[in-house]
Amino acid sequence: MPAEGSHRGGETPEIAAVREVAEETGIDAEIIQPLGVIDYWFTGDDRRVHKVVHHYLLEARAGIITTDKDPDHEAEVARWIAVADLMRELAYPNERKMAQAAARLLAIAP
Repeated sequence: MPAEGSHRGGETPEIAAVREVAEETGIDAEIIQPLGVIDYWFTGDDRRVHKVVHHYLLEARAGIITTDKDPDHEAEVARWIAVADLMRELAYPNERKMAQAAARLLAIAP
């Protein structure tokens, strides 16, 4: 469901999302529609970092779910989660809001 990404030179958020999902999960996917944007700050390596994450509803087209080919080793685990389990599995309220938006679009009760 969610995809996020750092844009590489000239990439749109959509292109970055599809690329990062493929890199971090092994799944080739297609964007169905945007879900929203999460904008936040965090501290790391003696500096504050501003991050803007674009989330999309995607449809898996091919691939086997794995983190083995993640070039930056950012993804720790890649696995399918039932929509009914998302509220329990996602750590942050803003992520849960994106999951609820996806569930509404899919007409699935989270």
